[in-house]
Amino acid sequence: MYKVKETIVVEGVYDKIKLSRFIDAVIIVTNGFRVFSDDRIIKSIREMARRTGIVILTDSDSAGFKIRNYIKQSIPKELVKHAYVPDIKGKERRKREPGKEGLLGVEGIREDIILSALKNAGCIIDGNADCKKEGRAITKSDLYMAGLAGCDNSYEKRAAIASALSIPMKISANMLLDILNRLLNYDEFCEIVQNVISENK
Repeated sequence: MYKVKETIVVEGVYDKIKLSRFIDAVIIVTNGFRVFSDDRIIKSIREMARRTGIVILTDSDSAGFKIRNYIKQSIPKELVKHAYVPDIKGKERRKREPGKEGLLGVEGIREDIILSALKNAGCIIDGNADCKKEGRAITKSDLYMAGLAGCDNSYEKRAAIASALSIPMKISANMLLDILNRLLNYDEFCEIVQNVISENK
């Protein structure tokens, strides 16, 4: 079992069951969109954010991002970390049909991928945290210069970078910037941008 300091926020009870098999942490379930109408859920998330910090681990589909953004706006920024699972096509074993967007939810993602997502978010696991990469930080200007923000085809370029890094493709420029600074230094960023953009020309 991996001991995670932060409280983990997931969408559904099956996500919680999945994580509880290999992670020792407080896990709060939003019950999908119920978090929008049930004040008790957001109050619990706020309280645990204050006590332990939280990490949001929602599905990579549109619904998951709506829930993530709602929680993000309800909690002080410094108390929130974001863990992202990649866009992986498929369906969970218990379901007859895949979800609307055909992507696996947290419950269907492999344990090693979830653990990697938590580490990349900077969670404290077994007393250790992966810090941001050393070296010059990647800035919004760098995203702009690389065409990943402020251009007509920025979304497509961000999606290509996201795919190369195994993170969700629906990610905003601000979310991408935070993840990039956890995964890469500036030189590595330039290299991956050059490789990915040249492949997609």
